[in-house]
Amino acid sequence: MSEFSGVKQPEFDTMTSKHTQTAGQLEELAQALHKELQSAGLDTAPAARLRKLAGRVTTQAEDLRRRQRLVHELQRQKVIFGRSTPMGSFLEIPDNLEAAQGLLDGTLAGRAALKAADGDRKALAELEKYASRTGDPEFVKSFLRTLGAISVTRVPGAIAMQLRDARKRQDAEGVTQLSRQGQKVLAMLSTALAKGTDPKSPAYVGADLLKGLVKEGRAEHKAGDTKYSGYQAQALMWRAHDGKPPFSKEFMEVVGRDVIVYEHEQRKDEWAAAKDLLGRYVKGKQLPIIDLAGAFGLGILLRPGTQMGSPDTKAQSAVVDGLFHAAKSSREASQALLNHTPAGWKESVLDYLLTTRWSASRFLNDYKPIRDMLEIATTGQDATSKKLAAEMIKTLSDQVGGAFGKAADGNLEIRNRYLFDRYAPLAYPLGRAIAAHIDQLSRLILNHETFGQVAAKDMSYALILATADSAAFEALVRAQTEHMRAALGTVPPVGLNAANAEKLGFTKADVKKYDLNENGQVDKADVIQALKDRTEEEARPFGHIVEIRRQILIAQGLDDKKADEAVKGMVRDALGLLPVPGAKQAGALATGAFGELIGKGYDKLAGAAYDQLSTQVAHWMREHRVGLDAAHETLANNRLAVERLGEQLLGTVLLNKGLLDTLDLKNQPFAIGTPPRLKPFTEMSPQEYSKFLAWARNSGGSSELLGLFSKTFRSNTDVDDYLGLKVSSSDRGDE
Repeated sequence: MSEFSGVKQPEFDTMTSKHTQTAGQLEELAQALHKELQSAGLDTAPAARLRKLAGRVTTQAEDLRRRQRLVHELQRQKVIFGRSTPMGSFLEIPDNLEAAQGLLDGTLAGRAALKAADGDRKALAELEKYASRTGDPEFVKSFLRTLGAISVTRVPGAIAMQLRDARKRQDAEGVTQLSRQGQKVLAMLSTALAKGTDPKSPAYVGADLLKGLVKEGRAEHKAGDTKYSGYQAQALMWRAHDGKPPFSKEFMEVVGRDVIVYEHEQRKDEWAAAKDLLGRYVKGKQLPIIDLAGAFGLGILLRPGTQMGSPDTKAQSAVVDGLFHAAKSSREASQALLNHTPAGWKESVLDYLLTTRWSASRFLNDYKPIRDMLEIATTGQDATSKKLAAEMIKTLSDQVGGAFGKAADGNLEIRNRYLFDRYAPLAYPLGRAIAAHIDQLSRLILNHETFGQVAAKDMSYALILATADSAAFEALVRAQTEHMRAALGTVPPVGLNAANAEKLGFTKADVKKYDLNENGQVDKADVIQALKDRTEEEARPFGHIVEIRRQILIAQGLDDKKADEAVKGMVRDALGLLPVPGAKQAGALATGAFGELIGKGYDKLAGAAYDQLSTQVAHWMREHRVGLDAAHETLANNRLAVERLGEQLLGTVLLNKGLLDTLDLKNQPFAIGTPPRLKPFTEMSPQEYSKFLAWARNSGGSSELLGLFSKTFRSNTDVDDYLGLKVSSSDRGDE
């Protein structure tokens, strides 16, 4: 054993007793010596040193007594075992007292769990007392080692069976008590399991537990006269998990992947038969493997936080749904599950879940676990997130593409409502995946590149599904806003030259690139031209998103001229107000105008993903109570709202690049001081802010840029081409 000491119990008891006795004698001697020295008028320092020594010995004696009590308790509970050597019999005890206590408590909790697995109600109450001990690694290791994979699997089965029986007896009090106890115990087991199966955790108990969970998961178990598969019971623990700590990628690689394969093996024949007409008549719908709570009719009574009488107490859930819930606890775990092709399969787990198994997910109408897992797996900036995002976009585009066509008026129509509705539950995670990689939309449309196997046409069909969800549409608009902000931020400021390039964060090559009139520096005309290029490039993907949103609203018979509250909120909160995070300010007016908007955390957002950045910016804006734009309170059209966002972005970049520095601020309501300078935005009234935008538009040059943005934004030829539509010119207006 590592970090353990061996002791002979009789000698250890004698040593503890003598240490305690010696400590008392030293204290008495120190007091007597101090009295004698003081009476003789001598230095009492020797007595002080002796008292200090007595204090140390007293502390050691107290520690030994605690260890002695723990040793006796460990021995009484038969938690530790002796070791015989030629020198005598030794007891092995942890060197650390906390570790010894964890060993004791973990073993006792494990024994209580073993009794609970056999149906002992009192043992379940005893086990509940240890629910708070899962933060101790030694407790977790001892607990799981005492239980083993078979009992870890049997405990949830015993709890579910007792709860089912209490309901059958109409024992309301018993149901309430068992539901509460069961929730705590399952949460405790899930936390211990997450720690004990993570090689990075100090509570890790080894790979054998993972292998054992697979063996017991596939095995048939019995509670009373009821038989069930181990995975049906384990799923109750996964669904009870609160995500802290997350399940590891190793858990998903060993257990999670096997769960997917196991269900497919158990159901593939039935699922195949259900696809033909006769099969549908005989077999019915594509059924997943229901977890034990569902099989016993317990609904969500064993999920933490559930109360009797909740509207969902009769809901069912599948084994795989419980796995998805566990997987969403970390990006690493969810990716380990999805980014895998099982042996002998021709499709990845992700593709299988979105196609072959999707009808089984739809059967229970329980989409939150898979949506959450897909979202966390695809929205990172790592290579695996991008790979999975591209795969999801391509798969869903292929699945829903046949649902749409061109109506007689040239707009989009839904030709197969069943197909559209079938995948509508995945609109939000799809939208979030596209938003997280919004830069790919520009590459697809502007440069005709591909994103994995996704081409511009694939992305367009995926956007139909994504923008049908209002929250997903909001995420896409926010992400594209940040993408445009970043693109405009790459333009150099007025006055950039070879001498100041490095100071302003540019290179001499940048000076040569942007100095179009070759006068040795980047002047106002150069900056305006560069901004025109960026504005036109950003307007096309912006228009693509908004027009496709408009088309799916038309196809659903909804009012396409009603702006979403989320987009109106972005306008009111002046979401386009801030500069690029981390950018050096060059405009003389910019520092005062931004005031506390920068320098207090905003600059730290540099490098974040576009969708992540947009979320943080929105949160930051709300924290600072920025709500400046009252001019468009009655916006009724998403196009106008996005154009307003564009105006805010362009007004900000003109300020930031120094294009407004030479303009006359005299008598402007949004200026203060002598000489006049721009008010901080946080001090402007909504009316002053609107007048600032008008001033920047009319005097600073953003009017031309905004006109270019609007013209390009409203030209929907890309949407027509990729979706095979023919939107008339009148439809493109906003009458």
